Amino acid sequence: MRLIGPEGQLGIKSLSEALAIAGDLGLDLVEVSPDANPPVCKIMDYGKYHFEKEKKEKEQRRRKPTVEIKEIQLRCRIDTHDFNTKLKHCIEFLQKGNKVKVTVRFYGREMAHTEVGSELLLRFAAGCGENGTIEKQPLLEGRNMLMMLAPKKVDNKSKGSENGNGKN
Repeated sequence: MRLIGPEGQLGIKSLSEALAIAGDLGLDLVEVSPDANPPVCKIMDYGKYHFEKEKKEKEQRRRKPTVEIKEIQLRCRIDTHDFNTKLKHCIEFLQKGNKVKVTVRFYGREMAHTEVGSELLLRFAAGCGENGTIEKQPLLEGRNMLMMLAPKKVDNKSKGSENGNGKN
């Protein structure tokens, strides 16, 4: 096997020689690349290596932005004020960077007029305007019609060009 030590390559050694060298240094022998010809092994402190690897993964997960999905439920016969209130809440959710699932529930004979729900959802999406875009078009699933709205991406380039560096 090809052996890599703490300071660099040690060349091609047998398994017993590699284990002896690792034991003398008080470190572990870890197989890095088993598919290579010959296989590559590295002498290292495996506990420290494992800890560092987990620490990096945890840091990456922490930095990754989490997106929540908020839900807003509407009815076909919703009043104008209620519609505007729910629209205002939706805009707040989108501005915070959350996705919004908008649902219209059909009761009784309203199922015969699903186009009313579709128009309502499209009007709702138009009301969100510049804050969000339709991620998933209105789709009927059972007695509910669903639509997903996602926040629009913010362009920071326009803010950077307005710094006003005028020297006389």
